[in-house]
Amino acid sequence: MASAQRSLQGRIGAFVTHSRHDPRETTAAARATFLARFEDEVDPERVLSEPERLRRATMARKAYFARLAWRSSVARTKKAPFATTESAKEVSSASSNTTASQR
Repeated sequence: MASAQRSLQGRIGAFVTHSRHDPRETTAAARATFLARFEDEVDPERVLSEPERLRRATMARKAYFARLAWRSSVARTKKAPFATTESAKEVSSASSNTTASQR
């Protein structure tokens, strides 16, 4: 079977699944695991009070998505055909100045 056919077959299967089940229910476990990651990041020993842990986890999640948006912006700027060499140099130097913890 060709790659395009396999892809189409997968899309059909996904559409059928979503027509029969609420996607929020089928992805609830994955979402919970993803969000728990931020709680584990800010308080791995669970020493903080729950409200403080949730507040910090919310900020860690916002930082995660803001970082993704920033990286996306950098990637789009690098690909932009109308980008001047000067702006491309700025983007290149900005992305190389990130620390490992920001990646």
